[in-house]
Amino acid sequence: MTAGGCEAMDDGALVAAFEALAIDPAAFRHREHVRLAYAMLAGADFGEAAVRYRRALQRFAAAAGAAAKYHETLTWAYLAIVHRRMHEASDPGDSRELVARHPDLLAHRGGALARYYDVAAIAACPLARRVFVLPERLP
Repeated sequence: MTAGGCEAMDDGALVAAFEALAIDPAAFRHREHVRLAYAMLAGADFGEAAVRYRRALQRFAAAAGAAAKYHETLTWAYLAIVHRRMHEASDPGDSRELVARHPDLLAHRGGALARYYDVAAIAACPLARRVFVLPERLP
């Protein structure tokens, strides 16, 4: 796997490297999850892109020996939030522009997701790890 970060990669290169399992797992942090979500959702049908993202993420986690880290609820919730943010903008730009305009997407514990979930509780919930659990909070 390629060493180093993903910041220099444009969205197309990020998707290609991720699906080829050519990204060092240590370089694939929360920021890269958000950028990859954007890159896969851009110009695509939400359902198809979300399933593609989910499968790619599960495959990546398994290849890194971290299959147990995959979390179904966090994955789908972030996909929905990123998709909404993309469509709220008149020109969504690219994934780097999205995270620059919406830094709350990068604040995993207290950011965008916290409007909908008790993030610590949902992250630790075994059921939410296996299946999508609806939010308990309304924005």
